[in-house]
Amino acid sequence: MKGVRAAWGRLVLRVRSVARHDMLILTILAMIVGAGTGGAIIVFREAIALAHIGFLGSDREMDWIAGDGLPWWRAVVALSAGGLIVGLMIHYLMPGRRPHGIPEAIEASALEGGRMSLRTGFWAAVISATSIGAGASVGREGPAVHLGATLGSWIAARLEMNQQLSRTLLGCGAAAAVSASFNAPIAGALFATEVVIGHYAISALGPVVIASVMGTMVSRAYFGNFPAFALIEHDMISLWEFPAILALGVLAGVAAIAFVHAVKLFRTLADWLPGPPWLRPAVGGALVGLIAIPFPHVLSIGYSVTDTALGGSMALHLLVAICLAKLVATAISLGFGFGGGVFSPSLVIGVTLGGAYGVVVTNISPELSAGADAYAVIGMGAVAGAVLGAPISTSLIVFEMTGSYHITIAVMMAVIISVVIFRPFVGQSFFTWVLEQRGLDLHSGFTANLLKGIGVTELSTIRCEVISPEMSLGDLKWILWRSQTKQLLVVDEDGKLVGTLALGDLTEAAFDPSLDNLVYAEDVVRREPPMLTVDDNLGTALKLARTSGETQIPIVEDLETRKFAGCLRETDAFNAYTQALLSNRQEEHG
Repeated sequence: MKGVRAAWGRLVLRVRSVARHDMLILTILAMIVGAGTGGAIIVFREAIALAHIGFLGSDREMDWIAGDGLPWWRAVVALSAGGLIVGLMIHYLMPGRRPHGIPEAIEASALEGGRMSLRTGFWAAVISATSIGAGASVGREGPAVHLGATLGSWIAARLEMNQQLSRTLLGCGAAAAVSASFNAPIAGALFATEVVIGHYAISALGPVVIASVMGTMVSRAYFGNFPAFALIEHDMISLWEFPAILALGVLAGVAAIAFVHAVKLFRTLADWLPGPPWLRPAVGGALVGLIAIPFPHVLSIGYSVTDTALGGSMALHLLVAICLAKLVATAISLGFGFGGGVFSPSLVIGVTLGGAYGVVVTNISPELSAGADAYAVIGMGAVAGAVLGAPISTSLIVFEMTGSYHITIAVMMAVIISVVIFRPFVGQSFFTWVLEQRGLDLHSGFTANLLKGIGVTELSTIRCEVISPEMSLGDLKWILWRSQTKQLLVVDEDGKLVGTLALGDLTEAAFDPSLDNLVYAEDVVRREPPMLTVDDNLGTALKLARTSGETQIPIVEDLETRKFAGCLRETDAFNAYTQALLSNRQEEHG
């Protein structure tokens, strides 16, 4: 046993030393991660099919074609039972007692050095497969990306790689998952770099592309070389259609905003429900089941709805109804705690919105329109691009699915417009919005989040220079002259912060010896000084130190009671900031 461990240790050291100086080992690992993720996605999709059989009696990925023949009560019962199982699994198995997906992969890449738990990835996939199999209106691509990312991260952890390489292998898993799902290797690579990793550095892009290709090859070997959707060939988009395309981009942006706010609304409603949190998915499942009685189109990932809408065979009223029903059903599913992604639902919302818009435009000017199905493709890309915050990779997914350069130009225009409409109201994407709801602001960059992770109570010192309000002016001047910080904290006998005192606060009294026994600290104290609370972090402290110029900032339990809890010295705050940066740099490259 010791010999095996020694051999493994030597292998790890060898891999780490080679990885620092040679891209060959990273290329090999990218191929392994890509192939492994492709295999994992095959298992994940088969698990969804098994869950469909158990809940809905079909081995298909359940949607309206199969769901249309169900008894009216079957979807309600299946979704309620599936929600109960999902709620219990999340409660007992998942960190934070919430579903995990792409937001957690982005968080791990940005803030955790690419470290993710394979155990969490496995259970997250099981929860998502159960949710989709029961008929919840969620997507499979988000869970697939999370699963691929955890696999890449696990391999990096087993080889004890540094944070930079761990992030790269995490991105490799994410790229392979997208490419395996859509048979779109180019889009998969760019999605991972655009959304998950967040940059296009060549050191990461090369391995990510290799992993994406490997994921596609494994998926094609099992499922065949078919695009995700069957699309009709389109003629060149007329120049006169571009105003209509821009208007569709605006509508898509509004629809994406409405979707995110609907998720927020139903999360709030779920939080208000009495009873344990693990019951919420069951309640949400019952609501989605009721929507599925008149509109079975909302069940599961909805790929057959997308295919039908792309074929241009749906009536206007049905397209509008499905668009609204899918938006509400997905918001309920996510808001009440089902596991799953937003990619597939955003495609359904976009394709039905674009299809309905295309029917209207074509009826108004049939001689100038490329057809309702062309607008369905454009709407699909525009809504998905805004929700995912991935305009480039979304446009490329459409290009790889259609092979049409002309329709892709129209998609790119609509996507850019929808993103411009979406971001001022929501943020960069649905995923960053989810992270912001948890207090993580990726827009402020790594440094700001590093500072947020250090509380002021961790840095408070007991070496505070504290005096009583009854101290005479003579004693006060003597203590200030000997003070290291040249600033004193005035605290009364009940432990309440009265204020602070510096030499400048004494004004004329400092130069009149006759007042030494007549004036006291409480007479000259500054009663509203800059203060920190025990809930503040290092970022807040550094900002307050810079703006106020204080060398010693008091910390109170809260601003109302002003119960004194310690103090933070400016030098300690800046030393902690420097040490945190140095520690991260060592982890990054060690």
